[in-house]
Amino acid sequence: MAGTRRRSQGKRWRRGTVVVLPLAAVATAVGVSVHAAAGGAPHERAVGNVAGVAEASRAAAGSVSSSPSSPSSSSSKTPTPPSKRPSKSAAASGAAASARASAAAAAPAVSAATPLAQRISSTTLTLSSPLHYLEQGYNETPQWTRVAVAATPGGKVQVAWPAANGIHVTPLGTNLTRSGADTVVAGAQEVGGLVAHDDGFALLTRVADSNKWNETAAALIRYRNGARAFTDKLTGTASDDTAPVLDGQLAWNGTEYGAYFVVHGAGGFADGHFGDKLVYTGATGTRLSGGWSWGCSHNEGIALYPEKSAPFTSVCLDDWRSGLFVSTGIGAPDVAPVLGREQCWAGYCGGAFPDGTGAIVKSAAGRYAVALASRGAASAVKNAADTSGRGWTVTPRWNTHQVAVDFLGNSSTPSGKTVYLTDDPGTDHVNVRIAPYGGSRLLVSWESVTGAKCTSGTCTGSFGGTHLELIDYTGKVVTPAVVVPEHISGDIAVFPDGDLAWASVKAAPNYSAALGTSPSTTTLSVSRLRLVSG
Repeated sequence: MAGTRRRSQGKRWRRGTVVVLPLAAVATAVGVSVHAAAGGAPHERAVGNVAGVAEASRAAAGSVSSSPSSPSSSSSKTPTPPSKRPSKSAAASGAAASARASAAAAAPAVSAATPLAQRISSTTLTLSSPLHYLEQGYNETPQWTRVAVAATPGGKVQVAWPAANGIHVTPLGTNLTRSGADTVVAGAQEVGGLVAHDDGFALLTRVADSNKWNETAAALIRYRNGARAFTDKLTGTASDDTAPVLDGQLAWNGTEYGAYFVVHGAGGFADGHFGDKLVYTGATGTRLSGGWSWGCSHNEGIALYPEKSAPFTSVCLDDWRSGLFVSTGIGAPDVAPVLGREQCWAGYCGGAFPDGTGAIVKSAAGRYAVALASRGAASAVKNAADTSGRGWTVTPRWNTHQVAVDFLGNSSTPSGKTVYLTDDPGTDHVNVRIAPYGGSRLLVSWESVTGAKCTSGTCTGSFGGTHLELIDYTGKVVTPAVVVPEHISGDIAVFPDGDLAWASVKAAPNYSAALGTSPSTTTLSVSRLRLVSG
């Protein structure tokens, strides 16, 4: 049943030494969840040595360059102790409203009668460095390299994408064409989340660090007016953790950031184990109270929504307790509300977000939705061999993954049963994403893999296209799924007027076999889906 978890060169997370420690008693004493199931195989995640990457980038991790040239400077700010949260900022300016009006005037006219696929327009973005656009997922299956797209309050766009020399952030105008040179965060190794501001951006990423595992650290980096405003290093020796991979989300509510990501214990009770961490940081880089240092363990998927004040709404996929859980304000203790059970084992969950990161969407009425690829549960019982009482044994409903949507009635309470938008055991469904389409509808997207043959939790087959479907907040289909030529390679941006945007590569993925060498491109397609009422 076991498979392999493997990441591309961009993340440098490969099979390697597994550290096994008997932590169940310690975890119980301190009230946290770590894997050390007595009488059964310990749940551990394998991580390869990233010494070469860390050594190569250590000197450059704090530097910034622009491509081809732009003014830049860098500064570092040491996080201060938790402080009182600041008040909300003012509403969007008249200039922002003007930019939105300009973008609307330039876009093609659409109406409720316009078919969903015809509401999409695209532009081509030429990249300043090659982008390796596919990476290895579980069992080396191909998955899109994460490219984050985020909209500013004024209706412009920032696109974050990884390259050999760091993370590039490309500014686009309201018409989705390049409006300036890239900002290159040199040495940064993963797009873990992006927030676009009118005066710059904030990026959750990984930077070189010195620790017992010789792994990278998580960092929140803010740029303002072309210069680095602050760097908040989110892991380190003081907190006994590292971040060899993030699979993270970065959220902003107007006054504070929430950074939610995977951590690797580097000392203390969780030494050698994997969990997740949520950190709140203020607008100027001041560390705020709240969050947690160890939550869902092992975390196999993260989603985060920025509430008006902390705690932000959060969910996680847990491979020990086998399923999708609500972790809002509590991390992920044994009492975390269950959205759905999935068959899971060390480093794998039958429920999956694309590249380990998902989205939580909130309606105007305060209802929440989360979408994922799910194998479902034909049965789910406590694992009698796990004396900790945390483990579950789940028999999957399908060998393939189906498109699932779970709902919450509020930020911490599941509502109703899982809604499945697909039910075809011969077709696998991957790259499942969700975004708000106005105040009462949801856009759900996925890719189909036909003629699926499945083993050890993953499937191979033929790429069957990218599907878009509109549903409401009960799961009822509003507009049936259509196949479109565009792909979605990462985070979906929501414009102030409700339009959606995402980035993709004009290439069809090959899902028939494991991915070998990652292909590269020097162009991205940036698509915009117009919002219409009805």
